[in-house]
Amino acid sequence: MAGLARTGLAARGVMYAIIGWIALQIAFGSSGHQADSAGALRLLAHNPVGAILLWLLAIGFAGLALWRLSEAIWGAAGSGGKASSRLASLGRAIIYGLLTFTIFKYVLGLGAPASSNSQSRDLTAALLRQPGGQILVTLIGLAVAAAGVALAYQYWQKKFLRQMRLGGVSPAVRRTVTRLGQIGGIARGTVFAAVGVFLVVAAANAKPGQARGIDSALRAMTGTPFGPWLLVLVAAGLILFGVYSCCEARWRAV
Repeated sequence: MAGLARTGLAARGVMYAIIGWIALQIAFGSSGHQADSAGALRLLAHNPVGAILLWLLAIGFAGLALWRLSEAIWGAAGSGGKASSRLASLGRAIIYGLLTFTIFKYVLGLGAPASSNSQSRDLTAALLRQPGGQILVTLIGLAVAAAGVALAYQYWQKKFLRQMRLGGVSPAVRRTVTRLGQIGGIARGTVFAAVGVFLVVAAANAKPGQARGIDSALRAMTGTPFGPWLLVLVAAGLILFGVYSCCEARWRAV
C-alpha cells in the first residue's frame, strides 16, 4: 500500500507539472491544449511514447485512489482515526478513482476525456434545473472557494510538514521542499478558490455557462489588471506543486 501511495503521489506530481506547463504556454499565447487533466492527457497522447506514459499515469492514480480508500477505512497516518479525516480521504478516493477510470478509458480508446470546463457547465446546468438549484450551486461554490482559501492558508503555514519525514535530510533539502510546498500549495488553492467563485457567479445569474473549470479559471486570470503575469505566477506555482508532490512520493508518511 505504501508503494501504491508513493507511485500515486508521483503520478499526481506529473499531472500538475503538465497542467502548469500548459497554463504557462497559455499565458504567452502559444498553447492549443486545455490547462486541466483532460488537456494533460491529450498532450501526453501526442508524445511518441504517449501510450506508455498514459498507462503509467493510470496505474499511479489507481494506486492513489486505493491508498486514499485505505485511509478512509483504517485512518490516515497521524490522524488518530478522526471521522473528518476519513471522510476527506473517501472524497479524495472517489475523485482519484474517477480520474483513473477516465485515463483507462482514454488509453483503451473508449472515449476522450471531457474538459473540466464542460464538466463544470454540465453539472451546474443539471443542478440549476432542480428545485432550489441556485441555492445548492451557491453553497457548492462557496464550499469550493473556502476549501481553496483554506488549502492555500495551510500550505502558507507549512502545515504540510507534519506529514513529511525530513529528519534525515540536509537543511538545504528541507528548505527547498518547504518552499516548493508553500508556493505550489498556494497556487493550487488559488485555482480551486477561483473555480468556486465562478460557481457562485453562475448560480447568482442562473447561467450555467458562467461556471468554469480549471482551464477557464486559469485563462480568466489573464483578464485581471495584472494581465498574463498573474497566470504566469500561478502556472509556475502549479509546476512547483508537481515537483513538491514528487517530494511527497519520497518523504511523506504513508
